[in-house]
Amino acid sequence: MNVPPKVTERAFAQLAEINADTDPRPLRVAVAGGGCSGFQYDIRLDDAEDDDLILEGGGQKVVVDPVSLPYLTGAVIDFTDELIGARFTIENPNATSSCGCGTSFSI
Repeated sequence: MNVPPKVTERAFAQLAEINADTDPRPLRVAVAGGGCSGFQYDIRLDDAEDDDLILEGGGQKVVVDPVSLPYLTGAVIDFTDELIGARFTIENPNATSSCGCGTSFSI
């Protein structure tokens, strides 16, 4: 059974803060080939496409394209604000290993 990705309330709240002074745009979470572990995450503000999965919360949207969706099955999209920096993070149960920065992974 394919479990769609989940977005935490903290991630939706951060997206709302980002979109507060602009035209609201969805956060796109995608997977692309590359990075030091084989795949890398592409996280950016982008418009939704017709075939995207749309996850909504707090008046905000996170979108995932159909090609990336199998790589993100059961993943949790979150936001962390730590001493080393603030960023959106992905806890991906499909990843068998990842790099130290958390932006690339292998399956």
